[in-house]
Amino acid sequence: MLKVKDTLRATVNLTFDGRAIKVFHGPNAVERFTNEVRILRHLEARGCGFVPRLLEADPERLRMVTTNCGSRVEHLDAARTRELFAELEKFGVRHDDPDIRNVTYRQSDGRFCLIDFELATLLPGSAPVTA
Repeated sequence: MLKVKDTLRATVNLTFDGRAIKVFHGPNAVERFTNEVRILRHLEARGCGFVPRLLEADPERLRMVTTNCGSRVEHLDAARTRELFAELEKFGVRHDDPDIRNVTYRQSDGRFCLIDFELATLLPGSAPVTA
């Protein structure tokens, strides 16, 4: 396993078989975990193909497992970054942390993807997905 993030809010490890394991901690960990799981379920139900797929969610351990959406992007022009986050809104979600650190590149299909939805918002008119 490769640790790719270890902050006050979360620890993320990538496995060698293509999964990302995120454990939430710190302030509002339960709320952030619950929100990210809800948003990922919403996006999957709507066929959004440029975000991770939720594989497991363990609310007792505040741990979720998703597919790996590629490697971090170091450079992307501001216009393209805005386009990516605007494209997400077509699926009823505003990311609310539209920074390049939340953009990855999936080499298998040459697609930029978005990650880290703990602060995201379902837009008005988007029917929420129930657990």
